[in-house]
Amino acid sequence: MSTEKCFAKGSAAPGPVPKGHIRIYSMRLCPFAQRARLVLNAKGIKYHTVNINLSDKPDWFLEKNPLGLVPTLETPAGEVIYESLITCEYLDEVYPEKKLLPAPPFAKAQQKMMVESFSKVMPYLYKIPAGRLKDQDVSGLEAELKEKFAKLNQDLVKKKTKFFGGDTITLVDYMLWPFFERLEVLELQNFLDDTPELKKWTQRMLEDPAVKATMTSLDTFKAFYKSYNDGKPDYDCGL
Repeated sequence: MSTEKCFAKGSAAPGPVPKGHIRIYSMRLCPFAQRARLVLNAKGIKYHTVNINLSDKPDWFLEKNPLGLVPTLETPAGEVIYESLITCEYLDEVYPEKKLLPAPPFAKAQQKMMVESFSKVMPYLYKIPAGRLKDQDVSGLEAELKEKFAKLNQDLVKKKTKFFGGDTITLVDYMLWPFFERLEVLELQNFLDDTPELKKWTQRMLEDPAVKATMTSLDTFKAFYKSYNDGKPDYDCGL
């Protein structure tokens, strides 16, 4: 469903979660929240979105999740689940149609290990642009990021598959995608030039219906990151 403007401190709490739906507390431009939205869309789950102002969180949201994190899921029974990978695994288990995680325990563990390994890559996507803004020398960080992308590229070469879990999209692809979607606005898209298989993977991901359903325009990303870098993040930009 379409998203709404962010709820901030002082806003009225939304009503009960409609039966037959699940609610996601999200922020339109958050890559971690996008992970859960990708899974919701890929699995065809009926959901209701409540966007949260992450700089001015409502008290009622903090009562549901004291950590104040998005994504957070809430069921019609009032059950609350958070942390991006946990929410996505939960959705895959509770809604068994079109499973995204493989059934064999080792294959499942491999996907989780890859997501955990990628968590070491993510800081580069923020440190490099931030360093450039401050006119710092980020050549060392750039070299390290290129090395990490090369390893991802080699993983696809060794597997000889279209995606990281095989020839169809699985959970690991959706967990990585939000950060690759942001490469252009972060001016890091050229890091794919030396990783042809990884670049082909991004092109294949762009054809996926769930990816298309959760994408943000480059102009909106640019406006958001400008507001963020100015110290006044506009979570409703583009609405």
